[in-house]
Amino acid sequence: MKVILKKAVHNLGEAGAVVSVKDGFGRNYLVPQGLAYVASEANMARLEAEQAQAEERSRRDFLEARRRASQLQGMSLAFKMRAGEDGKLFGSVTRADIADQANTRGLDFELDRRIVMLEEPLKALGTATVPVHLHADVHVDIEVNVERYES
Repeated sequence: MKVILKKAVHNLGEAGAVVSVKDGFGRNYLVPQGLAYVASEANMARLEAEQAQAEERSRRDFLEARRRASQLQGMSLAFKMRAGEDGKLFGSVTRADIADQANTRGLDFELDRRIVMLEEPLKALGTATVPVHLHADVHVDIEVNVERYES
């Protein structure tokens, strides 16, 4: 019996794969559990249509990420923070702070803090380069300057 997997099944295949299984395993386990459906002509056509839609969606997402990267390219953010004599901040600059300030720069999209790849909050005066991952293949760096706040 040939089935099309809806989800990845251990030792069998990934989602969307067409695999041959014993009739009982397919009929009694895979199909009732919602892990697969029978590989009929109609279902094969549906699988091909879904794969074509997924490719088109992936291409659109990539192009949108490149468009957004062009807006972020060369962006430099400045933060004025209180700091001690040794340059350590009384607080820190986090990914949320970076995303919030970038969003005030007139972007036509909302920069989500989860795609700002700051490993640890910035806790000292100076300049840092912070990567932003917009897509699996699209990354852009934002320069972040942390300056002393003079009251």
